[in-house]
Amino acid sequence: MSNMTITDLSVAWDVDSLSRAVVALSAKSVSADWENARHQHRKAQLIYSARGILNCEVEDGVWIVPPQCAIWIPGDLPHSARGAGETECYCLFVEPDATPDLPTTCCTISVSPLLRELLLRAAGFPALYPPGGREERLIAALLDELVAAPVEDLHLPMPRDPRLRRLTGMLLADPTNKTAKADWATRIGMSERSMSRLLLHDIGMSFGRWRRQLHVILALQRLTRGESVQRVAMELGYENASGFVTMFRKAVGKPPARYLSDRLSGAARASTPGIVLPDATPPDTE
Repeated sequence: MSNMTITDLSVAWDVDSLSRAVVALSAKSVSADWENARHQHRKAQLIYSARGILNCEVEDGVWIVPPQCAIWIPGDLPHSARGAGETECYCLFVEPDATPDLPTTCCTISVSPLLRELLLRAAGFPALYPPGGREERLIAALLDELVAAPVEDLHLPMPRDPRLRRLTGMLLADPTNKTAKADWATRIGMSERSMSRLLLHDIGMSFGRWRRQLHVILALQRLTRGESVQRVAMELGYENASGFVTMFRKAVGKPPARYLSDRLSGAARASTPGIVLPDATPPDTE
């Protein structure tokens, strides 16, 4: 198994030169914070978070990767990634034609127990594993599971229109701001109706849903650092924890405590050898 910090992966390995359809690596970081600067490679990439929470940014969006989830990044797509606290990640680099029906856009996916075990096993293979053997057969099963993996709605799309970019930039800078939608529209020189129409066209979300999605992402970042639901609710501008919990449940299908408990218990089971893992049920999405 190749162990390194995730920030070393793009420089220590020229993954595009490796003559295998799929290359798996493990990467661990115990630093307080790390960041892998904007880069790209021909091979597509899957980053699975076994422990800790990751963020990945591309030009048109931000994806959050909680424990027991992964992000799929298509080949030749510039991206950056960062994590906070102690993280444990596994990476796949996949040739675009390795198997039919691979995702064509960035997405966060739920990792089933079977896919997780296949990822961990593949990370133990040498980079140039022998062709035609058991390694290739296991990789084929891994790709089948990857294609079938359900997508989770943990994406914060970023608009291309300069006026909407200004809007989202102000909301990112001050996510607790409760300014009404009509007033936000005035700030960026648009009518409320035009802003709403352009948001739906540009990012496929209403203003309210985008702001709710922003709060979910910020909340997950803070909750996984050990902050209380009450504190996170207050810091995000909610009058009480109940209102925050209602918003979170509407966005991801579960209240925050249960969502994180399911993720953390999954991570604990993944690190326990010999345990029989039940099928995972992904949370409902809006």
